[in-house]
Formats: sequence, structure tokens, C-alpha cells
Amino acid sequence: MDDLSILWLILAAALATYATRVGGYVLITRMRTLPPRLEQALNAVPAAVLTTLWAPAFFTNGWDVRLALIAAALVSLRYPGLIMLAAGWAAAMLARHLFGL
Repeated sequence: MDDLSILWLILAAALATYATRVGGYVLITRMRTLPPRLEQALNAVPAAVLTTLWAPAFFTNGWDVRLALIAAALVSLRYPGLIMLAAGWAAAMLARHLFGL
């Protein structure tokens, strides 16, 4: 592929992403009430997204990443995002130092 083809591919993907996001927003704002099944599906989206980000990293990486993810998950139950990130980073660094990973 040449540079121009890649540029067109990026622009098409950006347009498709924008259109689906705007289309979904417009569709939902025009509804007076959400059907219960749609509301349940929308409520499940954050957990589904977190799982798709978390699971591959947990199962394909080493113990340092697993410990970091577990530490971050536990800390996130009580503290905000920046503290959670620091806890995950610290757990990964500690595991790498202690176990030579």
C-alpha cells in the first residue's frame, strides 16, 4: 500500500467512526423513553469494554502485569484513577524488582 491509500483508509475509518457515534447519539436523543432491553444493554457497555481491555493483558502477559492489574483493580474500588494507576505501576515495578521479571 502506498501513502495515499493509507491516508484514504484512515479518513474512511474516521468518518465511519464519527458517523456511528453521531448517529447513535441522535437516535437515542430522539427517543422519549428507552426500551428496557436497550437500557440494560447500554448499562452493560462499561463492563464489557473494561473486560475486553483487561482480559487479554491479564492472560497473555507475565506475572508482573497480572499483579499490576490485580492491584489496580483492588485500589480502584476505593480510590480515584490516578491513585489506581500509581498502584498498578508500583505493583509491576515491585514484581519486576523482586522476581527479576
